[in-house]
Amino acid sequence: MKSSNNPNLNRVIVDFKKLTPEILALVVEKYPYGYDDSDIIRFRNVKDELVKCIEIITEDTKYLVKISAKLERVMEQYDEDDYESYQDNDPTAVQDPFDTDEDIKE
Repeated sequence: MKSSNNPNLNRVIVDFKKLTPEILALVVEKYPYGYDDSDIIRFRNVKDELVKCIEIITEDTKYLVKISAKLERVMEQYDEDDYESYQDNDPTAVQDPFDTDEDIKE
């Protein structure tokens, strides 16, 4: 991986809706036991909203992956076999972990 100070890296902010199997795998690889407060990057967006992200750097791209309860849940439940039938760059492959029949018990 290249240094995060490389000015030639593409910079991409990724929210859960745009999370692909490839990026999810990179997140789980870098943070196999989860992330802690020291891993979180905080900034304000153009709407002056506080955004919290974790950083993933590849050879040509710096990803800032927005932190959410959905991200934490898919990281906990991650199994690469779940994504075998999808393309690595398919954002529809990573499903909302809170939008399942299993969560509805009543």
